[in-house]
Amino acid sequence: MRFGRIVVLTGSGISAESGLSTFRDKDGIWSKIDYRDVATPEGYRRDPQRVLDFYNMRRSTHTSVGPNAAHFALARLETEHPDEVTIVTQNVDELHERAGTKRLIHMHGEVYKALCAACGVRHPWREPMSLQTACPACSETGRLRPDIVWFGETPYELDRIGALVSQCDLFIAIGTSGTVYPAAGLVGLARDAHTVELNLEPSEGASRFREAIHGKASEVVPAYIDRLISE
Repeated sequence: MRFGRIVVLTGSGISAESGLSTFRDKDGIWSKIDYRDVATPEGYRRDPQRVLDFYNMRRSTHTSVGPNAAHFALARLETEHPDEVTIVTQNVDELHERAGTKRLIHMHGEVYKALCAACGVRHPWREPMSLQTACPACSETGRLRPDIVWFGETPYELDRIGALVSQCDLFIAIGTSGTVYPAAGLVGLARDAHTVELNLEPSEGASRFREAIHGKASEVVPAYIDRLISE
């Protein structure tokens, strides 16, 4: 394989074929629900139970899906590549983990975790959440929220992600719209790397990549990984 360190950025397009709705497509989640009501700190302050109900629904939706061929291909890359492979995902699902990926950064949080605003402790969470739910650590009620990075909040581990991308030899973006920052700007940090977009169709940032392959993630990702491993 001609590349050393690899960083892969994944967005909602990689999980769409598993049955999870995207957010920004014409039929995506934000075409039906105003993100300002359910995915901002201001929306949570206005109506916290509505936000909790939205993520209760999202949590239940995620239980019925599984990883697809693209997720499994990336897990295979991590296993078979002799150098470091890091998956940075904008997705809050656990499909990468279920496919076998170990070195993973959830920059936008995780749907199966809760964050206590009172004590700052994070908890695995799969049950419905309400304003009467007590934090398992500090016992405060009404202070648990989904461990999700909302609009207006800073994504997790940005410094680490930036360092990994700036030092990698290959940067791959899969299933991303190219419109959500700072994730959409990561390709600009990969100045010395070969950069590849694998997407259903050209993203808004497609011109910033040196190579682009378009098609279904479950088809183009395994094919590209096969090519990488065979080189």
